[in-house]
Amino acid sequence: MRIVDTARSSTTSERTTSSDSESTRGVLMAIGGAEDKMDDKVILSAFSHLAGGKKARIAIVPTASSIETAGLRYKAIFLGMGVESAEVVYIQSREDASSDDIIKELDTATGIFLTGGNQLKLSAMIGGTRFEECVRRRHQQGVVIAGTSAGASILSAHMVAGGAGGAVPKQRMAQMVAGFGLISDLIIDQHFRQRNRIGRLLTLVATNPGLLGIGIDEDTAAVFDTDGTMEVIGRHSVTIVDGSQMYSDIYRVKGHGEVTVSDARLHVLPAGRRFDLGTRALIPD
Repeated sequence: MRIVDTARSSTTSERTTSSDSESTRGVLMAIGGAEDKMDDKVILSAFSHLAGGKKARIAIVPTASSIETAGLRYKAIFLGMGVESAEVVYIQSREDASSDDIIKELDTATGIFLTGGNQLKLSAMIGGTRFEECVRRRHQQGVVIAGTSAGASILSAHMVAGGAGGAVPKQRMAQMVAGFGLISDLIIDQHFRQRNRIGRLLTLVATNPGLLGIGIDEDTAAVFDTDGTMEVIGRHSVTIVDGSQMYSDIYRVKGHGEVTVSDARLHVLPAGRRFDLGTRALIPD
């Protein structure tokens, strides 16, 4: 599926993501943060289209953000695109995250959008709640789930919870906690090149070389389709670290010492490129 071409096509071919297709998982969109909200809005337009275009019902979850108006800004953008509805779902406690009203909002949504902010706040507030269970269920029913910045990191089973920037991998450079698990066997980092996070992604992959490291630049998205492919859209690129053949001495390094990494495979994919997550290989044009 070519995401950008699909998003720019006529609304007569809008994608249906209703709960009728219970056996089909929805598309996932991991956005590197700072996505364009003013001009072409390529990423946000692609999300609204995948959620149903003019029939889309979008639930916006600003839990991770410390900016009170973050959810309202996205609501205005999506409504300006002509979606059927866009509602801000406020979760200020774990009790909120298990309330009937919150679950009802998600149950009628065709697209769920998680804003950026503090990853640990997001996981601590909603991990293990009915909200998390509902997001998993709705994804299995075909609903498209998108997250930007912190909202991107929590989509995978293993989530970056914080850490330092820098080009050299070092022991204790980053924390990793459990995410939503909507996609497995990879770890997603964001604001990637803009905040020089290659070192911490290498560190995290070195701790478990079976994980595929996905580093997403700002105003860029990795779109995970249901067939096991990933497509890059937006202004910049996605960096992929494959550690399956990696050598590392991280288990011997003490304190905050530098870590040896050898034979890690690196892919840097600009917009329009597609990647097979199963074979861990670029899909030719």
